[in-house]
Amino acid sequence: MDILVFATNVANLKAVSMVKPLLTAMPAIEDWNFDLDDCDRILRIVSNDLCPRQVESTLQTAGFDCHELVD
Repeated sequence: MDILVFATNVANLKAVSMVKPLLTAMPAIEDWNFDLDDCDRILRIVSNDLCPRQVESTLQTAGFDCHELVD
């Protein structure tokens, strides 16, 4: 199980509701959540074998900024 962490500009629950169908449509995602209180509007994804670029591309296509945070 991998935990991927992304910085986004998803700033409120309305935006989360716009992203929800995109994330739930990805079968490789086991679970996901946003930390909207964090200054980077963190998206955490639990997954087996998911390419971070796929998540970035999906959110960017929907009009949101998204980039993986790497240690």
